[in-house]
Formats: sequence, C-alpha cells, structure tokens
Amino acid sequence: MKRKIMFSTLALTSLLGLVGCGSSEPDASGDGTVTLEVFNIKTETAEQMDDLVATFEETHDDIEINMTTVGGGTDATAALQSKFSSGDEPDIFMLGGLADAQTWEHKLVDLGETELAKNAIEGTLEGATLNDTVLGVPMNIEGYGWLVNTEIFENAGIEVDSIQSFADFENAVKTIDSKKSELGLDGVFAFSGGETWVSSQFSSNFLAPEFNNSLNEAYEGKELELTYADQMQQYTDLAIDYNAGPLESMDYSTSVEELFASEKVAIVHQGNWIVPTLNSLDESFAKDKLSIIPMFVEDETKGKIVAGPAWYWGVNKDKDQEVIDASIEFLNWMYTDEEAMASIINDFEFIPAYTNFSSEDITDPLSNEIYTYLSDGNTVPWVHNSYPDGYGQNTFGVNLQAYAADQISWDEFTSTLKTTWNNERK
Repeated sequence: MKRKIMFSTLALTSLLGLVGCGSSEPDASGDGTVTLEVFNIKTETAEQMDDLVATFEETHDDIEINMTTVGGGTDATAALQSKFSSGDEPDIFMLGGLADAQTWEHKLVDLGETELAKNAIEGTLEGATLNDTVLGVPMNIEGYGWLVNTEIFENAGIEVDSIQSFADFENAVKTIDSKKSELGLDGVFAFSGGETWVSSQFSSNFLAPEFNNSLNEAYEGKELELTYADQMQQYTDLAIDYNAGPLESMDYSTSVEELFASEKVAIVHQGNWIVPTLNSLDESFAKDKLSIIPMFVEDETKGKIVAGPAWYWGVNKDKDQEVIDASIEFLNWMYTDEEAMASIINDFEFIPAYTNFSSEDITDPLSNEIYTYLSDGNTVPWVHNSYPDGYGQNTFGVNLQAYAADQISWDEFTSTLKTTWNNERK
C-alpha cells in the first residue's frame, strides 16, 4: 500500500544528531519526495497501522510510505531475509530481540541519541542494545500467559483471583473439564502448539528464571540446565490432556478466533496482542470477560507473567541520510504526536514503552492488568528472543509437538533441548 507522507528536514536536524550513513540505493525521487519501505509483522494491528499512517498523511506531504505487513501464519523472519537477499531492503523493519539485533547489527542505525530512546522506560532498550549501541526502539510492551474467559470460570464456580498456586490452577482446569458439557465447551484449553512461536513464548516462563530473568544472561548463556523442567512438564501435560484438539497441530486461528472468541474453551496461551482481534469479533469480550493467570514456577505461591517489549523498530543505515531522517521522523511522530499517542492507546490497545505516556491513559482492562504485574515486579522478560538463532521454534516448538504426539518421551524432549542449546553456544 502506497501512501504520501511529508518529511520535515528542519525538525529532524535538531532532533537526531545522527552520523550520516551512505546508501547504495537512494529512496529519494527527483521531485523532492522520499519513499519509505516499512516492514511490519504485526498482522493483528495492520488496519490500525494503516489508519495511523493515513493520519500522518494529513499533515505530511513529501514522503511516500509502502507498508508491507507479513505474518499470521507466514514466516516473517524468512520474508524479511528474502527482502534483504533480493536487494529490496526495507528502510524500517522490526527486531524480535537480541538475536535479531545481532543478525542485523551491520544494517542498523544507532538510535541512542533519538528522542524515542531517551523517552524509553528504564530497561526497555535492553532487548535491542549490543555493545552499548541502541539498535532498536520498542514498539510497545506486551504481556502474555494464560488468558482466560472469566465468565466461564465463574459459571464453573471458580473465582479467577482465588488461583494462587499451580495446584489451584490444576484444580480449576479439572473442575471446568468436569462441567464441560453443561458449559458448552469443546475443551478447557486451546493451546495452539501447531504454531511453534506460541510454544517458544511458552518456554520463557521456565527458562527466564534459570538466567536470573535477564535477557543478556540468556543471550550469553553457554549451557542450559532446565532447572525448572518439572514445573514445565506439569503445565505442558495439563495443556495436552485438556486441550480442545491435538495440541501439536492446533493453529492460531482455530485457537483464538474459532474456539476462544466463540467461548468454546476457557483458556489460551496468548497475550494482549489478541485484544484487537477479540474486539473485532465481540466488542464486550475483552472488556468484560478477559483476564490473565500467572504461572507459578520459581515460587509455589508467587505467580509471574511474561512482559516487556516484544518488538523493536530498527532503521536501515545503508540508506541516504534523508531517508534515515525520514524514517526516524515517522517513528518519533507515532509516539510523541498527541493524536498518534491516543491511537496507540485506544486503537492499537498497546501498553506504551515510553515515559511521555501516562499509565492512567490505558483503558484496556487486560493491558492495565499486565501493567500492574509490571509495576509490582511480578514479570519475567521475553527471554525466548535471546535464545540461539531459531532455537525457540525449531528446537523447542518442534520437539514439543513431538512430545505432545507421543513420538518422544519427556526425557528425550529435555535432553534434546539441553544438547542443542549447548552445541549452539559452544
């Protein structure tokens, strides 16, 4: 989709103070316009992004933006690699943490002196900072874990707030299962294990504490011991036994749109990024029935969810300086313009990662709940983005599918996880 958007050179000159970087293929036309190629993988907010760009267009006339959105069943990482390999390099693209930052380090502008980096909430730049160089700025803060339909829990006689341990969670699952017919359910869980990215995210709950809940320690970790393998097996077996279909083959659409949104299951393993999807299907669901239950891993009675920046915006340094400036102008506008900031909160349902937002502006109940977990220190970071390249999906996710399908034992599963990690990090 091509859009016209203006670029203010004067404003950027005072904003950036970046060192100029040459470009092999300028994205500037002879008529004074600048074309930006933006590579976005957040398919669930593609419509909101288009609307935001249209808002930007109203006051900016001299930049054209081609917004490419890839994801939702398509391998976005492979698609991005393909664009770089073909020479059709985007100007702005997304990084999924330190592993991506390392992969594209040679292509990324140092954003440390930008207004966005200076406004970032403390700690949120860690996932895209290498060698003290800020290679990306956070898109938002996202949290995930067991998302639940509170109405189903209540109809089964369970108060969500009463779940204060794994034993409580297990009892709740079994209670709901025993009343499955009268509740009109196909199952208790709809864990989409057919999507290895979901399984990769699931693993963070159990690997993060082994690395002291540090992205950098996980990124530099030479050995994996699986200290919390027992807890991981408890949760994994529960999800397999009470899933609405074979866990190893269930996809995202079936899980979220067909089963959870239609109230055929009580629990999914997802995050606040599904709120726009739920709102598009039922405006009352996320507002009135959606909550999150933590996992009890390090402590039997202190639960935590995973939360923090999941994605970062990076800017291609192998472009003309005016294209780099225009790219940062667009990113800066998204998180500092009042109208754009309102859209980030209300339309995207994002939890902002910048201090110029107010927590009081967060209107989505699930986002508020996640923010409370963050404020109370009851979170672990997205460490799966600090695993060896491809490990989360190709090793953990694929082998979890094999375990769920009874093709390998738990011991074989954990042995493969350890051996592959250790070999990758030699």
